[in-house]
Amino acid sequence: MNDSDALFLAQTTCSDPEQAQALAQQLVQAHLAACVNIGPPSRSVYPWDGTIETALEVVLTIKTSKAKIEALKAFVAKHHGYDVPELLLIEVSDGLPAYFRWAKDWLDQD
Repeated sequence: MNDSDALFLAQTTCSDPEQAQALAQQLVQAHLAACVNIGPPSRSVYPWDGTIETALEVVLTIKTSKAKIEALKAFVAKHHGYDVPELLLIEVSDGLPAYFRWAKDWLDQD
């Protein structure tokens, strides 16, 4: 597999299932994600405005390509409900070839 065929897992969190569903739908429709998994609510603990906060959030796992990363970052920054949205990316270098082809086919459409 060459570098351009690599997939990336991007992770973000949303404040509720409705926001997560809307963002996931928009990302797939825009061909910025081949698939988005929406997890169950999880508890996050983080510093914000000088205090330690605890909140229930919904984790989204986004599958994208290297070519879509900058557009994905811009989209999340513009459309996410948080002032400072999380977006972490991890390169996936191996997996089932059929899945990689399927994802690449969707992501290559504009």
